[in-house]
Amino acid sequence: MNTLNETYTLSNGVSIPKLGLGTWFIENEVAADAVRAAVGFGYRNIDTAQAYGNERGVGEGVKSSVVPREEIFVSTKLAAEIKDYDQALAAIDGSLRKLGLDYIDLMLIHSPQPWDDFRGGDYADGNRQAWRALEDAYQAGKLRSIGVSNFLRPDLENILSEARVSPQVNQLLVHAGNTPSELLSYCGDKGILVEAYSPIAHGALFKNASVQALAKKYGVSVPQLCIRYTLQLGTVSLPKTGNPEHMRTNAEVNFEISTPDMDLLRGLRDVDYGKHSSFPVYRGN
Repeated sequence: MNTLNETYTLSNGVSIPKLGLGTWFIENEVAADAVRAAVGFGYRNIDTAQAYGNERGVGEGVKSSVVPREEIFVSTKLAAEIKDYDQALAAIDGSLRKLGLDYIDLMLIHSPQPWDDFRGGDYADGNRQAWRALEDAYQAGKLRSIGVSNFLRPDLENILSEARVSPQVNQLLVHAGNTPSELLSYCGDKGILVEAYSPIAHGALFKNASVQALAKKYGVSVPQLCIRYTLQLGTVSLPKTGNPEHMRTNAEVNFEISTPDMDLLRGLRDVDYGKHSSFPVYRGN
């Protein structure tokens, strides 16, 4: 079966494709072309965020693609700095306007803390306020599903303590060399599907000798091995690229990694993100 045709079912019954296109670092001016290319290859899951600055281009690509809107699962994220109900509600409507869509398939709180204080202070009340705004937009039909991103167990417990609607998704940094097994298990127990962003570790795994050796063993590329790994963990995989050829090859992952090799990849540690360590999610804190 073509991986692009495979789906998971969220806790509210909504289907989500297992493999998607991440659009971080794709400029707004070229995002529409990237989305149209991805849809042409068969992608039906497109992920963006307010922080990416390309919602307008992504929306244009969705609306002008070769398939009907209802066949494309569109995700975006509430800016990490928004920890207030009224601001969150306004920002949700802002995303709908920028995307030019009548509804969003999935909207997430991008981070439990603002980026300049990532894994820092206490934003529990602000996250509950932002979550209440997502719940209200969900119940109003503006959002088909809602979730969070970069949330650790205490952050999730804070939301769940007062939630009327439980998070359906937690989008996390997951790749060989960074597999948060306890958090993955906790999310599974709570019926929260995990989406894996940066499955190739923002390119860092190209330089990993163990990953290179396994890719050679299976006769696949490093990205194909890494994407397959996250899929076999039971997550949605969101490799990001604006390159049409990479979109095509990233989807050619219809092979199986053996249990011993999955264990090897799960046990990798100490990935060097190089210059990208400046981004909060790659700092290891």
